[in-house]
Amino acid sequence: MDRRIIDLYDEFTHTSLGRRKFLARLAELTGSMSAAVVFLPQLENDYSKARVIGEGDTRIVEDYITYPGPQGDVRAYLATPAGNGAFPAVIVIHENRGLNPHIEDVARRAATAGYLSIAPDALSPLGGTPPDTDEARTRMRALDAELTQANFLAAVSFAGTHAQSTGRVGCVGFCWGGGMANQLAVHSTELHAAVAFYGRQPASEDAAKIRASVLLHYAGLDTRINRGIADYEAALKAAGVDYTLYMYDGVNHAFHNDTSPTRYDEAAARLAWQRTIAFFDAKLKEV
Repeated sequence: MDRRIIDLYDEFTHTSLGRRKFLARLAELTGSMSAAVVFLPQLENDYSKARVIGEGDTRIVEDYITYPGPQGDVRAYLATPAGNGAFPAVIVIHENRGLNPHIEDVARRAATAGYLSIAPDALSPLGGTPPDTDEARTRMRALDAELTQANFLAAVSFAGTHAQSTGRVGCVGFCWGGGMANQLAVHSTELHAAVAFYGRQPASEDAAKIRASVLLHYAGLDTRINRGIADYEAALKAAGVDYTLYMYDGVNHAFHNDTSPTRYDEAAARLAWQRTIAFFDAKLKEV
């Protein structure tokens, strides 16, 4: 696919570029508005494919819950391994489209690997994630940053004290959620492990505050996010943070999202997820 089209879609999904202007620019690249409209489904996520672990899988138990945030309850999707044991917990943090079927599927994947998985809806204070992805992105931009971070910090505390939790907590985030995972590593004293998929880096001076182990996944073609890698890695090294960084050459931002037809890369996604579970096993289970 034309690199300019992928970059345009990335701009549309991560900035305030409206759908009308996006389609107009897509029409310039594809030759006509009719061609742009036909081309659009090849770009947009197809959540009908979010079934790596199907709903109702007998290996896990699923539910929607709420947990207390500083200014009200936060809605979340909960997936736990079947059985009455205690499990380490993982907070699964969504992209800038809110809590959607893909992220719920990722939570189920973590649950089948032996983790109590909680996927909060950052849009809870604004009525929750709407079905329309454009509206979800608009609401995400309207969130109060300080309150949103506090709601995810509350998720870490909730997970650590859950009746089925061992008390050891990790997090994994994607895109916007990758940036939030980095912020949780900076600001939470209760977090033991953080995984960020192509997430925005925190301020370099904040790296010294990190006490959790950190795993970072980046996409080789993701020039927007990758600009911050060098400074972040230097700060992590200077602070003596336990971190590992992987670069996946030749793949796009959002390469892990298997509902994204143009950006998903199966080989990179599988490898990154295997590394993520191995990292959690080492930092949350093998202690």
